[in-house]
Amino acid sequence: MTHAFDLSGRVALVTGANTGLGQAIAIALAEAGADIAAVGRTQPADTFAAVRRAGRRGEWIEANLDNATGLDRIVAGAVDHFGAIDLLVNNAGTIRRNDALDFSEEDWDAVMGVNLKSAFFLSQAAARWWVARQRGGKIINIASMLSFQGGVRVASYTASKSGLLGITRLLANEWAARGINVNAIAPGYFATNNTQALRADETRNAAILARIPAGRWGVPSDLGGAAVFLASPASDYVHGAVLPVDGGWLAR
Repeated sequence: MTHAFDLSGRVALVTGANTGLGQAIAIALAEAGADIAAVGRTQPADTFAAVRRAGRRGEWIEANLDNATGLDRIVAGAVDHFGAIDLLVNNAGTIRRNDALDFSEEDWDAVMGVNLKSAFFLSQAAARWWVARQRGGKIINIASMLSFQGGVRVASYTASKSGLLGITRLLANEWAARGINVNAIAPGYFATNNTQALRADETRNAAILARIPAGRWGVPSDLGGAAVFLASPASDYVHGAVLPVDGGWLAR
């Protein structure tokens, strides 16, 4: 069955691949055989060094995902360089923290723009390219535990990640018959820049760890296997699913 997880000859478009979860996903896909088109504001030098060590190619597509402008250009840029795209990973995300009573419209829009609006319209751009050529593709959205739960002090993040899970299911309903798989990974509590404040808060950190059956925060490389599975032929009959990678958090 190892060939079912082989991504040789595939091209993966990964947003937010500079650090953290996106970097780990890009590296895992490269190690499985995929070339990587990394989308973001800054060149992901460390990511590409690992991609090259895996024997694969990397190309940076500079883009601002704060809004949905110019997303067709991102797909076109990847195609111009590699000749095609086969996979899209909507990983780029941001977060703002404040009490709901004080949450600003600016912080609402900033998070929704990156986490939900751009993810939808980039998926649309990729799917249009695939449909026009009568070929399939795979989309992996990076959801969250807050796709299932409310959280506290992260109103726009919770709204965006809940919406992203809903959009994953809607797009699967519309595109499965066209050979396009749309699924999601829901990371649990991972040690990344976005969770630095939580890990620095002794009370919150202890409460979170007490709830995780695995007894530790996730590390970005823990996502690699899930990403390769959903990107590979092994998941060809998987549509509209969400795969929690959470150390058992949702099982408690």
